[in-house]
Amino acid sequence: MTNIHEITPNAPFDLIVIGAGSAGFSAAITAADAGKRVALVGYGTIGGTCVNVGCVPSKFMIRAAETLHGAKVASRFAGINASGAITDWAALVQAKRDLVGALRQKKYADILPQYSGITYLEGAARLEGENVRVGARLLAAPTILIATGGHPFTAAIEGIAEVETLDSTSLLEMDTLPDSLTVLGGGYIGVELAQVMARLGVKVTVICRSRLLPECEPEVSEALAEAFRTEGIALESGITYDACRQTADGVSVAIRRGDDRLEITSQKLFVATGRRANTDGMGLKEAGVALDQSGSIKVNDEMQTSKPGIYAAGDVTDRDQFVYMAAFGAKVAINNALGLTPMRYDNMTMPWVVFSDPQVAGVGLSEAQALAAGYEVKTSVLGLENVPRALAAMDTRGLIKLVADVKTDRLLGGSIIAPEGSDTIQTLAMALKFSMTTKALGETIFPYLTTVEGLKLAAQTFEIDVAKLSCCAG
Repeated sequence: MTNIHEITPNAPFDLIVIGAGSAGFSAAITAADAGKRVALVGYGTIGGTCVNVGCVPSKFMIRAAETLHGAKVASRFAGINASGAITDWAALVQAKRDLVGALRQKKYADILPQYSGITYLEGAARLEGENVRVGARLLAAPTILIATGGHPFTAAIEGIAEVETLDSTSLLEMDTLPDSLTVLGGGYIGVELAQVMARLGVKVTVICRSRLLPECEPEVSEALAEAFRTEGIALESGITYDACRQTADGVSVAIRRGDDRLEITSQKLFVATGRRANTDGMGLKEAGVALDQSGSIKVNDEMQTSKPGIYAAGDVTDRDQFVYMAAFGAKVAINNALGLTPMRYDNMTMPWVVFSDPQVAGVGLSEAQALAAGYEVKTSVLGLENVPRALAAMDTRGLIKLVADVKTDRLLGGSIIAPEGSDTIQTLAMALKFSMTTKALGETIFPYLTTVEGLKLAAQTFEIDVAKLSCCAG
């Protein structure tokens, strides 16, 4: 680090931010722009999860693996045959590291010298009374924001502590690719990286207690499962974990489905059973900061904790675990804490994406959530075989599901599973933000031969059979 502003012990600040990831930087910059003096405390590699071990490296590898898969399925177009291969795995891993390093430097380290109001310190932070201790320094400020992020969590399975495991970081840092891999967990991390490994030529088995992406609409989950099976990824869902053991060939995982017991052995075991907040050893309980059962900090809609003067944002809280919501939550916290523009944490039109292929994306309420909220619900499910873009691409994997209120026709939410679902979901987010009805969405003009046109067709499906329409009709 360079050009970091020097401080003296007990120097007064307007704000202390603990954590130098997306939420921490968002908070520090928001406060500095308002003329406040900020102490930004980082521990470990600057930049947090997203740039270092999360979004950036995983999406790099997803795109890399996608090129191999694209060659493999090129024959879906008549007269075309293609091939692809990994020629240098070590070079690919290094390219990932280079990208991560470049973005970390540009978007984090190089940002700090541009803000004279931000003082950066490195070290583990702990609350002591009304202050924050960082090594030998005791920092004081009327407001504290905690943004320490999270870490991979390993489910309690007999024997798992005695076997060799990989997490989402070490998986993408392997010296060589294994012949086979078992993935524990069917959440977004497990789904994305299982498919990456399979496309890189690894024999992959995914094991999950319920189904792939259990929080998604069941139609979406099944469509993704079918896509995985087509690519040769083995799925074992609706099971309970029994035990793990190291073998001469790798790692064996025993599972149960009813009275049946199955043992799956692979060369490597990747554990993707969730994440937990980084709250241990910070003195939070002693300071009066309430945590939930999983150890996350409880916050209200102003991002304030149970302790006056202490706020929290990002993966360390009990809110959404997305980098953009971490940054947003930090802005909400700082605006409220420093008396700037009052803000509330509102995720009702928050889009989310799983970068599988086909991509899974959603916004608003699912059918089950809408029913639980007391709405009388109507739904529309449109397969991509009805979307001209998908037909032209010779790739009709996926569907679009919309959820609406019967009484008002207002859209309540929707989900998309499509090769270009991530770039389509924002249109639906805008529709929800401005309280559009299914009728209004169905009457909106969309460009032909785009995936987003599927939203119009899905909206029309509430009333008509779009298979009976000609191109662009309606």
